[in-house]
Amino acid sequence: MKSLQKGDKKLINAWAFYDWANSVYSLVIATAVFPIYYETVTNGNNGKVQFLGTEFNNSSLLSYSLSLSFLIVALMSPILSGIADYTGNKKKFLKFFCYLGSLSVMSLFLFTGQDTLWIGILGTILASIGFWGSIVFYNSYLPEIAYPEQHDRVSAKGFMFGYLGSLVLLTFSLTMVMKPEWFGITDGSLPARISFLAVGIWWIGFAQVTFYYLPNNVFHKKPEKDYIFKGLRELKGVLKSLNELKALKQFLTAFFLYSIGVQTVILLAGLYGKKELGIDTSKLIIIILLINLVAILGAYIFSRISEKIGNIKTLKITIIIWGGICIAAYLLDAKSEFIDLQFYALGGTIGLVLGAIQTLSRSTYSKILPHTEDHATYFSFFDVTEKIAIVVGTFIFGFVGAITDSMRNSFFILAVFFLLGFIVLSFMKEEKE
Repeated sequence: MKSLQKGDKKLINAWAFYDWANSVYSLVIATAVFPIYYETVTNGNNGKVQFLGTEFNNSSLLSYSLSLSFLIVALMSPILSGIADYTGNKKKFLKFFCYLGSLSVMSLFLFTGQDTLWIGILGTILASIGFWGSIVFYNSYLPEIAYPEQHDRVSAKGFMFGYLGSLVLLTFSLTMVMKPEWFGITDGSLPARISFLAVGIWWIGFAQVTFYYLPNNVFHKKPEKDYIFKGLRELKGVLKSLNELKALKQFLTAFFLYSIGVQTVILLAGLYGKKELGIDTSKLIIIILLINLVAILGAYIFSRISEKIGNIKTLKITIIIWGGICIAAYLLDAKSEFIDLQFYALGGTIGLVLGAIQTLSRSTYSKILPHTEDHATYFSFFDVTEKIAIVVGTFIFGFVGAITDSMRNSFFILAVFFLLGFIVLSFMKEEKE
């Protein structure tokens, strides 16, 4: 096949289509269906489970598993990215992590209870590594498939494809879980397990479109035999340049601070709604759907705003709104007769700025990169920054909730991190992009 030129619409659509392929993992597996299924099949014995000869609380074990996966990705992605940049085989790494993640998700079909808990935990860890590992290499293609003036719209297109695709499969999965009789299913665990298979097949299947069109070795690298050590040398060079590039260092600092808030809200807003506010599970599912639907609109609107006023100013607007969300969550009263409507409104607002801040973060980072051939390595630090933010944010949320006996206070603390991120961004000049 004739290679497509940078900026070509077909190439851009093929790149964005990987978001359509893999986002079903983050919504169906990480957010909606799998956590509920896991809680259901492991809630016997007061939620205590045996794993590797040790007794764990079931929810703690799942949390530890995800934390381990984030740690593994954070440690290995810069090293692998350095090797990928040196050898020019970035596409092979993208494929590897895609296949690892999708096949691991499919293995969750075999997770039926305590006897197969090891499959559930191992599948969870490997699927998370596959998803987040592939994102590093996927994001790093942005400067290679689109010109800087296209980055905002292209980044937005990817997230829009992702939100839409995940909504399609989540709607199917929830229909099957809530109305199994429509599909002639009598086994209570089967609908959720079929949805795990569907996610893996969807991910690996639609990713083939991306793999077919994306170029490989665009800089025509000709690696020598000791490519591992040369790749590590590539990584060392990027690390050194990070200390010398003021704008890049400022942005990563701001990104870390506001990502603590963003990622923690995404992961724990549902738990807050259920335990602190008493929102029904069915209504929480509706809110998840609402967030992802509105996120499509948010990604589109704010990518257009950024074209008018610039990325930094637009990001600052979204951060102000995120801070307002945290304050609003802190002020919500579970006893209010309008609590359901208030939480719906909060979910809609989260959706509006979720797509916006994710889109603009990726495109802004892409714009301020130096002229380089080491895109994967640079984007690995973007990814590591986000993973560390997740670990820090979830720890702070849990710690503050524990010492104050209320998750409400945790949201107030998260607002402080948005304020700090806003302050750091305020020292960046728009022309630095």
